[in-house]
Amino acid sequence: MIVAVGPDRPLQSGPGDPGHQVSRRLLILPALNAPAVAAGRRVSPLDEGNLNRLFPGDATGSPTEMIAHYACDILLPMADLVVDLHSGGRSLHYVASALVRPGRTCEEHERLLRLLRLFGAPISFVSDGTGGGGLTTPAAAAQECGALALTTELGGGATLSLDGLSLAETGLKRVLKDQGILRNAAVEPASPTRLMTVEGHSAFVYARDRGVFEPAADVGQEVVSGQLAGRIHFPDLPTREPETLHFESSGLVACRRVPSLADRGDCLFKLMTDLDVGADRALHA
Repeated sequence: MIVAVGPDRPLQSGPGDPGHQVSRRLLILPALNAPAVAAGRRVSPLDEGNLNRLFPGDATGSPTEMIAHYACDILLPMADLVVDLHSGGRSLHYVASALVRPGRTCEEHERLLRLLRLFGAPISFVSDGTGGGGLTTPAAAAQECGALALTTELGGGATLSLDGLSLAETGLKRVLKDQGILRNAAVEPASPTRLMTVEGHSAFVYARDRGVFEPAADVGQEVVSGQLAGRIHFPDLPTREPETLHFESSGLVACRRVPSLADRGDCLFKLMTDLDVGADRALHA
């Protein structure tokens, strides 16, 4: 779901209308890639398009590229704040977290870190998308349009996390009240968040061949470089030794693959490390 907040707009609702509590323009999209959501998949059944990897899209392209283009060309320019509520889908289980891209200026970066603290996820991280996503995501497109963008990862594994749902509701209310949109909403104070970052490609473990994935670590676990990450077994080749995988760097396991069957290139793990706030400020000064 994407929530986009735009400039002040007069409201036509009366005092008895719940909409009377909303100030400014608020766009809510329960399902941006509706065909994929209806099919319970990350990619669209219409064209196998992964919307989160197709921004800025193409007005004359595939259906998913057209959705990305419409969002990028029409919706995002109307917003000055975008909140994109994600989970790990079918393939990944994520620690409850919120993330932002690095700000392009010191001021923008500090505003983004403030959004993370305001949302109040247990884990918050800064990532430019290296290792997955890059400039193809809604957050990157929103940033190009001049909007602040906050993304969440709230569970996954094709299940509904009640903790993730609660965090989405309370965190979003805090953000919307802070922005002057839900002026009279009662909100809970944000819990402290652990600020982290993703250190490039070495933070990821990918499957190098098709087989059955046996994990050796779990979500939220602290691991060290060289530690066993898991094995890939090959049931169709019983004489072949399992492939052993190790973590290339140290950190906290942010997500882990859920299905046992993995194909070449599937993400098995992603790690995060604590953000050095002082060094981060100096980098964006």
